[in-house]
Amino acid sequence: VQLQASGGGSVQVGDSRRLSCVVSGRPSSNYGMGWFRQAPGKAREFVAAISASGGGTFERPAVRGRFTISRDNANNTMWLQMNSVKLEDTAVYYCTASNSAFATRDDRYEYWGQGTLVTVSR
Repeated sequence: VQLQASGGGSVQVGDSRRLSCVVSGRPSSNYGMGWFRQAPGKAREFVAAISASGGGTFERPAVRGRFTISRDNANNTMWLQMNSVKLEDTAVYYCTASNSAFATRDDRYEYWGQGTLVTVSR
């Protein structure tokens, strides 16, 4: 399974950005999926997760109400819609896939994309 994340770039505080993750090699419907991020000098952290069917989602409290995770298994694609971004959202964002149910721990995810950088400025 290969994951290709895209959509990063420079945004200003309060703006929106949508990240995409395309799955290849196997049907995305086989996997729970998620987004993690790593800010400069900080540990990687969970952002959001979505079940294989898309019927269940979970976000970290810091982004709840601002970020929305979604997926389209017919097109093997997952998204992270980021609204009202803040300076602290600056990070490299990674998409991930898990053979088990979606989770918040990074050691539950077997497959990782290369990351896409989001830089938020005033």
